[in-house]
Amino acid sequence: MTGQGRLAAWGIGLAALVALPFLYRDPYHLHILVLILIWSFAYTSWSMMGRFGLVSLGHGGFMGIGAYVTALLWNHLGLTPWIGIPIGMVAAGALALIVGYPCFRFRITGHYFVLVTLALSGIVLQVITATRDYTGGSLGYTPDRASGNRLLALQFDDKTTWYLIALAVWLFGIVVWHWVDRSMARYALEAISEDEDAAAAAGVDVTAEKLKITLLSALMTALAGAIYCQYQMFITPDTVSGIAVSLQMVFAAIVGGLFVSLGPTVGAIITIMLAESLRIGFGTKAVGWDNLVYGLLLVLFIIFLPKGILGSLLDRLKKPQRKVTRAHEQEAVEIARPGA
Repeated sequence: MTGQGRLAAWGIGLAALVALPFLYRDPYHLHILVLILIWSFAYTSWSMMGRFGLVSLGHGGFMGIGAYVTALLWNHLGLTPWIGIPIGMVAAGALALIVGYPCFRFRITGHYFVLVTLALSGIVLQVITATRDYTGGSLGYTPDRASGNRLLALQFDDKTTWYLIALAVWLFGIVVWHWVDRSMARYALEAISEDEDAAAAAGVDVTAEKLKITLLSALMTALAGAIYCQYQMFITPDTVSGIAVSLQMVFAAIVGGLFVSLGPTVGAIITIMLAESLRIGFGTKAVGWDNLVYGLLLVLFIIFLPKGILGSLLDRLKKPQRKVTRAHEQEAVEIARPGA
């Protein structure tokens, strides 16, 4: 597909998505779409690092910080989420730099880096749970309902409004993904993922490049947590932080397609629909089953479909095009031969 064709397809798709809530107003289905869009953004945030070999299990911590800082500032200080959300993002970014700098400076990579981020996620979860006098602990936390300006409090009862907000956030994530994909940082990070020593010898500042992408990923994940908190108006440590949330991000990004911009969105559709199907079909008996299914599917996809659903599908579509291109090239060579 040509560049103009891609732009036209994106334009038609976005127009359809914007028009959807005005043509179809079922509250439950709009609720599911909002969740898919918010989690798609969270999964896209994780894939910013994951696609370059920086496998993090600490993103549940960043998401939890974004959600809880925003809610706590609103409830205890009356600080509007329009200010609380950036503060939560800065807090998550600062934590990412504090943890990331020594890891990258002293070449802590591979499974050691995974273990460090796993500890980070667990620590954030334990801090939220332990400070129950402020956060509500394992019982959850509810932002106070605004009695005045709903826009200032970023609280809306209308599903259409939240759908449009979630759609804008999702689109922002896709734009950032493509911006990184087309930047020089992508080539530097790909070189680092292949061989850090060779990349450093070629003039790449390994520590700085890793910190940049980690900071970007953490900031976006914290934003996802804050938006989720404002939409649901109730959060618990298990739903926005901890290892379970981090593993959910890994699963969705890999299953959907880690190296494709819409891959995390496909993963979000699968995870949300799976969770809803289990909830509706089995009720409270299925609590925790989704994590079990995520684990099993993740193993199967890593073994049999490492490029994910969307990545594998795009590869299959490109194969016939490659064959046609090679046939044309061979034909041109035959014609160009002397005496042909």
